[in-house]
Amino acid sequence: MADPGDIAFMRRAIALAAQRVGKTGSNPAVGCVIVKDGGIIAEAATAEGGRPHAEEQALAAAGDAARGATAYITLEPCGERSSGAASCSERLVAAGVARVVVACADPSPKASRRGIERLGAAGVEVDEAVLAPEASALYAAYRNPLPRPDPR
Repeated sequence: MADPGDIAFMRRAIALAAQRVGKTGSNPAVGCVIVKDGGIIAEAATAEGGRPHAEEQALAAAGDAARGATAYITLEPCGERSSGAASCSERLVAAGVARVVVACADPSPKASRRGIERLGAAGVEVDEAVLAPEASALYAAYRNPLPRPDPR
């Protein structure tokens, strides 16, 4: 069973993400809460239109305080950005976050596990599937996209 603190902070991340569902363009609505010494030091959700991502906003708000902190994120941090900019997993590593708690893996076959693997390879402790059933409802459209019309 997950730690009660992990559950409470992940519930907060889920609440942040839920407020943005349907407002983030083609990107999923993600919530991120950064915690240090038992208290929230920064939090964010994916911006309207899909950029910036929740993690980059929360890390910017936390600044140097993110070093040694724990990040609670509703969806696996991106492992690569189509724009070539630093991915959220790279940003978490660079910020010195010590632990990342993830509710759901990225449902995209191209992206799934890439962020988690990057974090682990950098020595960041990663805990997965904390409140996964609650968070996964946010990403149903990404797991089961509507069929595209036949172009003929």
